[in-house]
Amino acid sequence: MGDNIMEVIALVGPSGSGKSHRALLVAHEYNIDIIIDDGLAIKGSQILAGISAKKQPTKVGAIKTALFSSQEHADDVKSIICKEKAKKILILGTSNEMVYRIAIRLNLPAPETIVYIRDIATEKEIEQAYNRRKKHGTHVVPAPTLAVKPRFSGLMIQPFKVLFSNSLKDNVLSKPIHLEQTVVRPTFNYLGKFYIKDPALKDIIKYSVKKSGFYVRLTKIDIETRAEGIIIGIELLVKYGVYSIPMAIKKIQGIISADVEYMTAINVLSINVLVKSVYIE
Repeated sequence: MGDNIMEVIALVGPSGSGKSHRALLVAHEYNIDIIIDDGLAIKGSQILAGISAKKQPTKVGAIKTALFSSQEHADDVKSIICKEKAKKILILGTSNEMVYRIAIRLNLPAPETIVYIRDIATEKEIEQAYNRRKKHGTHVVPAPTLAVKPRFSGLMIQPFKVLFSNSLKDNVLSKPIHLEQTVVRPTFNYLGKFYIKDPALKDIIKYSVKKSGFYVRLTKIDIETRAEGIIIGIELLVKYGVYSIPMAIKKIQGIISADVEYMTAINVLSINVLVKSVYIE
């Protein structure tokens, strides 16, 4: 990675033991620049690069992604590490062998320090993490929901704020640390494949417009699907003289966005509204 002096730290623990949940705390304690977790390079409140293992349709695909088996994937993350001139990197893995393999794939030095999940979490906390994974199939991404949503469109996600008040190094009370993370339910936890087709989305949009209570007629719906989410376009006829048209449009956009994201977990990139004409009754 060039002439930079770089230190690599590893966080190791079995799958579902709470590594990602505590990754930001470890990063805070060790002044780490970039976290490598499940195929992603994460810095503070941003996902800088990578492909998430949690987006893969199978567990085998998820493992390959987490190990950066694709050269293009590995090169993408190596490039961003060089660009950021990172001094400290945290690699998450289920075993010592895994973190060493990731370091090799990303052309990073071997980890100098290995932190084990049982050193920073109690048996009860680890058991609770296992139970959540087993019961709900959820995973934690150590980044705020605002950064996660575009990359996880179509997966069930929710923000998760946590307060840590213990230091990892000396295990004594320190200044509380508030961290924001995101809980996702990966594709490979669903039974079979899960699709939401355009007719279903259009029905949700029609419902939202009707629910808004404004005197408008919906005449056309277009949906453009992108990797990071969808763009919705609608055309309306608006009743003359009842209310401010810009105000009504803004509220309708908000209702559609909230309903679509709540009912489908699809990220809504934008809602474009065209008022074709006004009508009089």
